[in-house]
Amino acid sequence: MDYEAFFGGHLQRLRDEGRYRVFAELERIVGAFPRARFHHNGTVRDVTVWCSNDYLAMGQHPAVLEAMQAAIGAQGSGAGGTRNISGTNTMHVALERELASLHGKEAALVFTSGYVANETTLQTLGAMLPGCELYSDAYNHASMIAGIRHSGARRHIFRHNDLGHLEELLAASDPATPKIVAFESVYSMDGDISPIGEMCDLAHRYGALAYLDEVHAVGMYGAGGGGVAERDGVLDKVDIVQGTLAKAFGVVGGYVASTAATVDFVRSCGSGFIFSTSMPPAIAAGALASIRHVRAHPELRTRHQERAATLKRRLAAAGLPVMSSVTHIVPVLVGDAAPCKHASDLLMDRHSIYVQPINYPTVPRGTERLRLTPTPLHSDDDMTRLVAALQDVWQTLGLSPRVAAE
Repeated sequence: MDYEAFFGGHLQRLRDEGRYRVFAELERIVGAFPRARFHHNGTVRDVTVWCSNDYLAMGQHPAVLEAMQAAIGAQGSGAGGTRNISGTNTMHVALERELASLHGKEAALVFTSGYVANETTLQTLGAMLPGCELYSDAYNHASMIAGIRHSGARRHIFRHNDLGHLEELLAASDPATPKIVAFESVYSMDGDISPIGEMCDLAHRYGALAYLDEVHAVGMYGAGGGGVAERDGVLDKVDIVQGTLAKAFGVVGGYVASTAATVDFVRSCGSGFIFSTSMPPAIAAGALASIRHVRAHPELRTRHQERAATLKRRLAAAGLPVMSSVTHIVPVLVGDAAPCKHASDLLMDRHSIYVQPINYPTVPRGTERLRLTPTPLHSDDDMTRLVAALQDVWQTLGLSPRVAAE
C-alpha cells in the first residue's frame, strides 16, 4: 500500500471540503486576557480571543500562578512516576479531597485529562460490571463514546435529552442487568442543558447508575461552582460526576467523584489511570488554588452569565444568526464548512479576532458554526468590535442572517 498517497489523499479531501484543521499559534499574555499574540508566517500581532475554554480566565489568575510557582520551587517539575510508583504527591491528595467536597461526594480521583477520565472510567465500569449495558445520549462527547465502545459492553444510544426514548430502552432490558446511563450537563456545541434530576430518577427506577459529565459546567454553575447538578439541587442523585480542571479552573487534567468504593474500584482497575504518569505537582497545586478561589467568589459566575446574556442580545439585535442557548455557550450558525472556515479567516485577517470554525464531525453537517465563549474579562468594547466584525464578514460572504431556530 502507498501509505503516503493514502494520507495525502485524505488530507486533500479535508481541504477541499473546508474541514482541514489549521491551528492558530497563539502566545497568551498574563494580565492581558482575552488578548494574545498571533504568530503567522514570521509575523506577530495582537488578537482578541473569543473561543477560549478558559471560561473564567483563571489560567492567568495570580493565586493560581503563585501556587504553581511555589510548587515548582519546592518540588520540581514532574511527579516522578505513576500514582502507584512514587507519583502520588501531597498536592494530588489535597486536590482530590477538594474535588470530592466540591461535588458533595465521598472521594475523587484525578486523571491527566478529562478525556482520559471519561474513557477510563466508562471503559472500566462497562467491562467489569458483569453483563453491563451502557445507555448514552446521542450528543455525548467523543471521550464518553470511546470509553463506552472500548468497554465491549452492550450499548444503547438514546435521542438527545429524550427521557421517553431512554425509558423505552431501559424498560426493554433485564431488570437484573447492571446498567449505566451516561450524559452531560452542558452540551458544549449547542449550549443546552440536560434534565439532570429527571434523568437520574429514571436511571435509578431501572436500577442504573447515573454518570454525569459536568466538564462545561464545573466552576460556572451552582453556589460554589459545583456545576448544574449543584445549581439544580440534585447533586445527591448523581452517582458519578466527571469534570475537568482545564476549562473554568484554567489548568489541565480531569477527574471523577463518587462513593469511596466506586472511586477506589476505578483507581484499582482502570488501566488509563494505573499506567499513566501522574499530574505534575505544580499543576495539582494550581488547580487546587483555582478551585478554592472559584468556590469562594460567586461574583465570577454572576459576571460570566451576564456577559453571555449580553452578547446573545447584541448579536440578535444586529441580525446575526445566534443559535438558541441557555448557557454561556454562544453559537453563531453558518451552515456549511467552507464559508465557516472563510468567516474565521476573515475575522482574523481583517479584524484581529480569533474564533475557530466548528465543523463536522464535531457538529452535524449543515450546522457548522462559530462558537463564541465570552468571559468575565470581555468588555463592552470587545463586544462592539466583535458584532461589527461579524456583520462585515456576513456581508462579505453573503451569509444568511436567519436565526438557527428558524
